[in-house]
Amino acid sequence: MVLLLQSRPSMTAAELARELEVSERTVTRDAQALSEAGVPVYADRGRAGGYRLIGGYRTRLTGLARGEAEALFLSGVPGALREMGLQDAASAARLKVSAALLPSLSDASRTAAQRFHLDAPNWFKEPKTPELLPAVADAVWDDRRITARYRGREAERSQDVVRELEPYGLVLKAGVWYLCARVAGQSDSYRVYRIDRFAVVTVGEERFDRDEEFDLPGFWDERAEQFARSLLRAEVVVRLSGDGVRRLPYTVDPLSAREALAAAGAPDGDGRVTVTLPVESEEVAHTQLAALGPEAEVLAPESLRARFAGDAARLAALYGT
Repeated sequence: MVLLLQSRPSMTAAELARELEVSERTVTRDAQALSEAGVPVYADRGRAGGYRLIGGYRTRLTGLARGEAEALFLSGVPGALREMGLQDAASAARLKVSAALLPSLSDASRTAAQRFHLDAPNWFKEPKTPELLPAVADAVWDDRRITARYRGREAERSQDVVRELEPYGLVLKAGVWYLCARVAGQSDSYRVYRIDRFAVVTVGEERFDRDEEFDLPGFWDERAEQFARSLLRAEVVVRLSGDGVRRLPYTVDPLSAREALAAAGAPDGDGRVTVTLPVESEEVAHTQLAALGPEAEVLAPESLRARFAGDAARLAALYGT
């Protein structure tokens, strides 16, 4: 109750009861108990009344359990904080939290670090921190507009694009940093930019009014799905064994694989299922489906089937019959 009242100017008995999942009578009784214990809880009477703390009262973090304290130290991502230039601020925050904990929990930061480590980049890729990431991160934290010169995809790199952006949030995906931003002056124009493609970033003095309804995780999930689907411009028809059905979602786009399997008919006399699968291109499909080996038979297009027939002939020549 004290933590809730610290975070808001005031709360009614009904609001507290709903948050704490107790009755309003319990809220009244607990508020009286807090007051008797020296916590300055004040009750405003009347329809617009409620409970509030007076005198800037703050409680120390002595109510944390060990699991809660350890989880608190897991909430940071050291590598990402370092790349954004926030390592010193995070270290200072952890020090202050440690000082506020009970002596019995003083080792929480050490025990958490010994048991969990996040390594975000993919295997066999050398992660590179974009030089302009700290400047972009500062703008995100401070809600300041930026002017950015952005290099497009390979075919467009001769024509850089300059835009004024309202930086809403950063996403670290498989070792690559992205900025989710709104184009200034366009209320519904939210876009995603790879930060390593920024050539120049200028952080302005003007702050923008953040849309409090913007949901960064939800926005990213939606755009990531749209991006993945936009790559799937071709189709292949594949006949799968039971093992091939199980392995398909681990070989191609998982969502597309599940949808294709759901739309497939019943197994044939050999126990195989025929699916129509969206793919990025014939070349990509050849690489992906080759991982299934004899558990997948390509039926169409004919050119892709011919590729696999050629692969099979070369394998037979290497290994014999």
